[in-house]
Amino acid sequence: MLLELPRLTNSLRDPFDVDQAYLHRKTILQNLKPPSSANSVQESQLARKIVYRWDDASNEVRQVYKQFIGAVVELMGGEVVSEEFQEVALSVYKLFCTQLEDVEDDQVDKIIAEKKLDLQKLFGYEVPLSKLQRVLSLVKRLFELQKKDDGTVYIPEGQDKSADDMEFGADLVFRAPTRFLVDVVLEDSDLFIEEATEIPNHGAWYELGDSATYIPSASGGNVDLEWLRDACDKIVSESISQLPRDELAMAICRVLDSEKPGDEIAGDLLDLVGDSAFEIVQDLIMHRKELLDAIHHGLFVLKSDKKASNAQSRMPSYGTQVTVQTESERQFDKLRRKEEKKHRRGTDHGVENDLSAMTFSSLLQASEKKGLFDDIIGRGDAHELPVTALPQGTIKKHYKGYEEVIIPPKPTAPMKPGEKLIEIKELDDFAQAAFHGYKTLNRIQSRIFQTTYNTNENILVCAPTGAGKTNIAMIAILHEIKHHFRDGYLHKDEFKIVYVAPMKALAAEVTSTFSHRLSPLNIIVRELTGDMQLTKNELEETQMIVTTPEKWDVITRKSSDMSLSLLVKLLIIDEVHLLNDDRGPVIEALVARTLRQVESTQSMIRIVGLSATLPNYLEVAQFLRVNTETGLFFFDSSYRPVPLAQQYIGISEHNFLARVELLNEICYNKVVDSLKQGHQAMVFVHSRKDTRKTAEKLVELARKYEDLELFRNYSHPQFELKKREVLKSRNKDVVDLFENGIGIHHAGMLRADRGLTERLFSDGLLKVLVCTATLAWGVNLPAHTVVIKGTQIYDPKAGGWRDLGMLDVMQIFGRAGRPQFDKSGEGIIITTHDKLAYYLRLLTSQLPIESQFIKSLKDNLNAEVALGTVTNVKEACAWLGYTYLFIRMKMNPLAYGIGWEEVIADPTLSMKQRALVADAARALDKAKMMRFDEKSGNIYCTELGRIASHFYIQYSSVETYNELLRQHMNESEVLRKLEEKGADLDRLQEMQEKDIGALIRYAPGGRLVKQHLGYFPSVLLSATVSPITRTVLKVDLIITPDFVWKDRFHGTALRWWILVEDSDNDHIYHSELFTLTKRMAKAEPYKLSFTVPIFEPHPPQYYIRAVSDSWLHAEAFYTISFHNLALPEGRTSHTELLDLKPLPVTALGNLTYEALYNFTHFNPIQTQAFHVLYHSNKNVLLGAPTGSGKTISAELAMLHLFNTQPDMKVIYIAPLKAIVRERMNDWRKHLVSRLGKQMVEMTGDYTPDMMALLSADIIISTPEKWDGISRNWHSRNYVKKVGLMILDEIHLLGADRGPILEVIVSRMRYISSQTEREVRFVGLSTALANAHDLADWLGVEENGLFNFKPSVRPVPLEVHIQGYPGKFYCPRMNSMNKPTYAAICTHSPTKPVLIFVSSRRQTRLTALDLIQFAASDEHPRQFLAMPEESLQMILSQVTDQNLRHTLQFGIGLHHAGLNDKDRSLVEELFANNKIRAILILVLVCTSTLAWGVNLPAHLVVIKGTEYYDGKAKRYVDFPITDILQMMGRAGRPQYDQHGKAVILVHEPKKSFYKKFLYEPFPVESSLREQLHDHINAEIVAGTICHKEDAMHYLTWTYLFRRLMVNPAYYGLDDVEPGNVSSYLSSLVQSTFEDLEDSGCIKINEDNVEPMMLGSIASQYYLRYTTVSMFGSNIGPDTSLEVFLHILSGASEYDELPVRHNEENYNDGLSRRVRYMVDKNRLDDPHVKANLLFQAHFSQLDLPISDYITDLKSVLDQSIRIIQAMIDVCANSGWLSSALTCMHLLQMVMQGLWYDKDSSLWMLPCMTDDLISSLSRRGIAKIQQLLDTPSTVLQAIADNATASRLHQDLQHLPRIRVHLKVERRNSDSNSSEISNGFNLNIRVEKTNTHHRTSRAFTPRFPKVKNEAWWLVLGDTSTSELYALKRVSFSDRLVTRMEIPSTQVNLQEMKLILVSDCYLGYEQEYPIEEIA
Repeated sequence: MLLELPRLTNSLRDPFDVDQAYLHRKTILQNLKPPSSANSVQESQLARKIVYRWDDASNEVRQVYKQFIGAVVELMGGEVVSEEFQEVALSVYKLFCTQLEDVEDDQVDKIIAEKKLDLQKLFGYEVPLSKLQRVLSLVKRLFELQKKDDGTVYIPEGQDKSADDMEFGADLVFRAPTRFLVDVVLEDSDLFIEEATEIPNHGAWYELGDSATYIPSASGGNVDLEWLRDACDKIVSESISQLPRDELAMAICRVLDSEKPGDEIAGDLLDLVGDSAFEIVQDLIMHRKELLDAIHHGLFVLKSDKKASNAQSRMPSYGTQVTVQTESERQFDKLRRKEEKKHRRGTDHGVENDLSAMTFSSLLQASEKKGLFDDIIGRGDAHELPVTALPQGTIKKHYKGYEEVIIPPKPTAPMKPGEKLIEIKELDDFAQAAFHGYKTLNRIQSRIFQTTYNTNENILVCAPTGAGKTNIAMIAILHEIKHHFRDGYLHKDEFKIVYVAPMKALAAEVTSTFSHRLSPLNIIVRELTGDMQLTKNELEETQMIVTTPEKWDVITRKSSDMSLSLLVKLLIIDEVHLLNDDRGPVIEALVARTLRQVESTQSMIRIVGLSATLPNYLEVAQFLRVNTETGLFFFDSSYRPVPLAQQYIGISEHNFLARVELLNEICYNKVVDSLKQGHQAMVFVHSRKDTRKTAEKLVELARKYEDLELFRNYSHPQFELKKREVLKSRNKDVVDLFENGIGIHHAGMLRADRGLTERLFSDGLLKVLVCTATLAWGVNLPAHTVVIKGTQIYDPKAGGWRDLGMLDVMQIFGRAGRPQFDKSGEGIIITTHDKLAYYLRLLTSQLPIESQFIKSLKDNLNAEVALGTVTNVKEACAWLGYTYLFIRMKMNPLAYGIGWEEVIADPTLSMKQRALVADAARALDKAKMMRFDEKSGNIYCTELGRIASHFYIQYSSVETYNELLRQHMNESEVLRKLEEKGADLDRLQEMQEKDIGALIRYAPGGRLVKQHLGYFPSVLLSATVSPITRTVLKVDLIITPDFVWKDRFHGTALRWWILVEDSDNDHIYHSELFTLTKRMAKAEPYKLSFTVPIFEPHPPQYYIRAVSDSWLHAEAFYTISFHNLALPEGRTSHTELLDLKPLPVTALGNLTYEALYNFTHFNPIQTQAFHVLYHSNKNVLLGAPTGSGKTISAELAMLHLFNTQPDMKVIYIAPLKAIVRERMNDWRKHLVSRLGKQMVEMTGDYTPDMMALLSADIIISTPEKWDGISRNWHSRNYVKKVGLMILDEIHLLGADRGPILEVIVSRMRYISSQTEREVRFVGLSTALANAHDLADWLGVEENGLFNFKPSVRPVPLEVHIQGYPGKFYCPRMNSMNKPTYAAICTHSPTKPVLIFVSSRRQTRLTALDLIQFAASDEHPRQFLAMPEESLQMILSQVTDQNLRHTLQFGIGLHHAGLNDKDRSLVEELFANNKIRAILILVLVCTSTLAWGVNLPAHLVVIKGTEYYDGKAKRYVDFPITDILQMMGRAGRPQYDQHGKAVILVHEPKKSFYKKFLYEPFPVESSLREQLHDHINAEIVAGTICHKEDAMHYLTWTYLFRRLMVNPAYYGLDDVEPGNVSSYLSSLVQSTFEDLEDSGCIKINEDNVEPMMLGSIASQYYLRYTTVSMFGSNIGPDTSLEVFLHILSGASEYDELPVRHNEENYNDGLSRRVRYMVDKNRLDDPHVKANLLFQAHFSQLDLPISDYITDLKSVLDQSIRIIQAMIDVCANSGWLSSALTCMHLLQMVMQGLWYDKDSSLWMLPCMTDDLISSLSRRGIAKIQQLLDTPSTVLQAIADNATASRLHQDLQHLPRIRVHLKVERRNSDSNSSEISNGFNLNIRVEKTNTHHRTSRAFTPRFPKVKNEAWWLVLGDTSTSELYALKRVSFSDRLVTRMEIPSTQVNLQEMKLILVSDCYLGYEQEYPIEEIA
């Protein structure tokens, strides 16, 4: 094979100035007139042919011409091909205009009748008369207008005229040169020429001979160049011309080859030869066509000879000789060939286009030459193909108007030695089920079996269509299934298989096939395409998804669907050769994305590629990451099950009508040939209409040639039966054509008709089926002969015609040959001559497939950026490296516009990669689809880019939208109403049933319509507006569903868009997608809270609109009016930071105090506040950013107190236990020990005793604890001895726990006023917007107020806010992981980083993703800063598995789920910078680490600003204060010049955070919502005795201060004294009424007094709703189950988090627990609490670690709730219920069931075997075991067990009780008799080792002290007389009074009950003692 030589390098040429040449060319192009489009050129050409002097035509003529063109388009049925259309339009005009001279109107119909047959022939079908009349009238009008304008009649050229009227040069029909193919037969080495015989019945079909002889006479014989030479010889000999013969002949050739009109050519010829040679000129004109054929043939031969000597084929030659060269030699060789090619280019041009460059003799010689390989196949569009590319035995035939290449079927390759077929029985048992009915695999399947079934290798199989590639996919699927078969069970939830099919029709067929075959394995196969959507549940249930490339691309480019793609273990891509197609880029994107996922997640995803035979299969294998040694399989056509004979026919006829006629004739001929051999044939056409036209044409030609019997099938035994079935069809064409044995099939037919046609063809009743390509894809219906009639198909996307793609042709040819019946099949393609070479190359696998990826690079790059896998140019280049484009660019750079100079300069093409990425990124940046920072190379996604990616919108469309989409579009532009209905929904809603019945004239229907109106989704909106600042409103929106939920219509959820609109400014201020579930629709109205801005001047109103996203007209409105809206004052005063000289610590004037600090000078803020804090007793409010040293400022106030009032106490209130703990640790080390002070902690974890509180100098407490203690301040002296109260983080006053803070401050100020002892208040906070209100409430004067700006930080802070889309929280968090990693790499690659997330689960997921990204960058341990030995030592101390894993990579975790030891270790490591990044949990509404532990870092990343609110059951935003606190951790004062914070937020909230991060909200009071509990506590304490007291109490609160400043926020219109008094009075009255209704207080006129329930609520710090529930539900004999439900229902558990999807875990737990729960409320926190209690009692394993922490919280809260329930029972005198409740507390402590489990199980060493052994000895209770001697225990168990048992028993107390009854004597001065008895009780522990009060509760998470109840009651009547709770460490003596009303002591008993041990109850009858 000859190869074309490349060009030489520039280095061998003269210097060439490229820039100069470019500028020169640009100038020339600019001076040229802009060319018109191809269409306009063609249109004007047609117009010139029809209208004489078109350019000068009048407007009227032009208008009529346009109407005529429109009419012709209608005639063609709207299907317009430019070439066909021109031919048809011209033919129609010519047909009619010859008849129109002097024609009358009444003769029009006659003309139509005459020409109707000609028109039918032209169009191929009958044309409606009305359309013909319109066309004729327009032709007549156009004809007359031209005649009127010009006065002459103009008839287009080419019009039929008689031979006598023919002028020179007219009616010349050009025909392509006739050529031959001669095949070399290797056996005998002789040459032969295939003679084509005349085809019978077709007189017009003939073949030109190849050895024609030309004679000079034009009257007969052939006219060629030899004839011309003889004629010139005669002219010269007669001395007519002065030129020599050969020169004259060349001159004549040049004239004949010119493009001049016929008359000019005749004139030129007469000038050359003289007037006397007129006859010769006439002969030359008459035979110009033949002469031009000979001239062009000669030129072609000369050109071919030239190329044969210089040129080489561009095609690759596999298996040829290989020469080894060095890299430099190879590059030089390339350059040399390139130069030769360039040099040759000019000469080629001359040969092709210029006759002057050669002699006549060479032209004559060439024209006579018929070389063997001069013209193997028709050439068009520069496609050249050497003969060696075609298979041996290929024959070429030439006929008039077309050329035919016949490729014989390739014989099936024989079996190779050792090759055997795999029998199905060799497969595993489960796999055989999928091959039911098969005995063996075929040859191809057997060859690939070993690799496919027994390895995990990626595979590429290239094999012919029909070779059984489906079974190869099946083998790969079975291999994957085999992996997940364990223990005889298929784990279906572990994997997904994705099969990517190129077409929806094929996807449906694959789904059907695989679903049927895999059904025995219970594998679910589903189709996921544009037609077939799957729900989330269906996707989860499905193991195999069959989809299209585009659909899978859409799914995998969404980060919200990552969970699905992560489960994919096998990706099968069918028809990989699609890479060459328009859809190729989608496959490239999918494969690249999958490969990157494999590398980044280190998970196994196997790729199996199935393809037709490819020339460059090695490169495709490289692209799919296939190992070419083991995973690449290539099979040629010899492996086709049915060998395929192929015929390629290229029609060279130029005349359109003749070409159409010839196409039909050839198609008919091929079909007839097949029918004569007894075969069926399928004819594929490319439009639905063409199926009928072609079928009718076949019938017409069969009639003409009397071949109809060949088509008909009357003799078929089922003919009559099937005919009756056919006659039922409503498709007229199906019925009519059936008689003639022809069927049609296309997607426009009904499914029933298509199915009928398929059955008829399959059964043999139809011999010919005319169909569209959809049949080849969607239906497996083979035939012996397949004919593709024409290769042009209409592409609506391009708005024009394109060639039939390789994929379609191969699929259609795949239908040729029926495996069971045929030995060979026949595929015939009929195309135009210029496309012949293209299809030959395509289907003989000689055309390497190229990448089309560059076309869609922008769209795919945008998709990756939106997905988050590409964040900078480097990553984009890496991504591009995974594409097929990159592989082909390196193999064939010229095809992608890369010159050799670029290749030499950049051999890896990395610069080209970067250039492609940068160009695409710039374009996307310009289109606002991303932000591209060229300087850093970073790429940031925009909302527009995400929308384009998720909705699969192309870049070009976005450009169009950007240009054309405007802010305001009226309804007519956006939507056109489909129809107007008289009765709209609103009207129907208002109508009565009978009115609706009357409207529809069917009375019973009215009820039905009304019923269904009730199902129509409707919501009612109401809202309250609270101004926060002058520019921000808080909106509380109440959504009430107002319809009947029906699953059938509404499914499981409906989504509504909530929009807040300002109609005046055409702006949406808030948008939120609200999901309404079925449960919510039936529950209470739902409350949504959000903020919106408001601007001056105020608009009259805002509209809140709720719009359903799936139901038309389902909308609701609410109007927010701003009339009389009172806004707060907009003053925010800040304290200026003075430029003071920093004070040295010596200013303290006390050496002891100075030694406390390890610095020399106070910072500027401390310096400015020093005097007020240290030298005065004034109240202080210090507002400064986090990290400003506020704690030291508070210490200055403490030191002042120690100086001036050493006997007074400091109470430090911190809102979080974490802060309390940090303060305790810090002051214990640095302050208390040095100053000799006592300090105690008061939190839920620690409650100090009375002595510790009395002796303490510093009390550090949470607000709740101090609230509980200070409620009884009258009786607690240490509360009255507080001299300084430090309130840390006082800005949390507006948060959830703010009311408690507000109450204790108000109470302490009230106590101070009552005791006349001054209490100093020091408030610490961040910068405040309304510091003056807070200062006023705290009693701070002007010189004590310091409110510094947020910017006044010791370390300046740089903040970056980035928005991320996504409706769903978890996927959105996932999409933030990559940007988090990018932020670390950009802002803090070597400094410590804090990452705040919102849940424990997120800590783990974020850490794992960071490790993965670091590993992808090949630096997996880049965050680690310690040696391996140290690391291993640290890891050995860690108990949490996740933490141990992440610490190996330098990433720590920190959350409340860790134990204290792990948490401390992480804090220490991070503080020492041994690990660089740490992830912190922010629990529920807290942010533990941000508040509690002072661990600053250089960079803080806040990953998401929402947390899951279990009560609201949705994700809500963190308070701004929490965000500021987290940001405050950025910047380390000693190390950093500045800190950095990156906040990743939900896109809609981005602008909100930008605005308010540094413009803090004012602190508002939230006391109003929690007023009941605090009022109740004050009533119980006696502070409030009547309504006026309550009013007075409220004036001490912060609520009162803010009410006066921002009344609208609290629902008050103005601050007139009367209105304020009325408001407060109403508030107090409603609170009193609620408390009375709940049984907590009793109102007597204006006086109030506490009731038992109120006192219990206050004592145990419970909500009034909880004790109210106790009062309603606890009875005398309440069961354990009911008590458990009451306990779980306490309001204290309202906030227990039920996280996303935890209802599924709850469902699982509910199946395992003892007592049933409400299955409809599994997402309810109270149901979860119940399940956690039961799981604790049953010692069940909890599903996730979060539940362990939740259980700790639930158990911690339960103690005081159960104790309160016991008090309720005791106060009511219910003995049975009280004991049951006590047992419940024991169960909580021990994690056992009281009535079900043996008390022996309290011992950790207890086992089932030991229990059995003990029970055999009669030991069933703990008391019996305690009394058993140790010698007996050793006999029961082995030494080790007995030893452990003995140790455990040492922890349990042994109790002895002594009782004595004595009479209560009356007063000594009284003469009355005794009035009752006293019971003296002595309780003591008898085991000397157990002298502690610490309880033995191994299953309770906290330390607990033992306590005991002494219960006096009557067990027979279940009455309780007295209850006393006691605790002791050694012994206790106490007394109980026996009620005087109870004189009968017979049934009375004293029961001793433990609060923590089961089986310790001891009963003592009083009667026996008395």
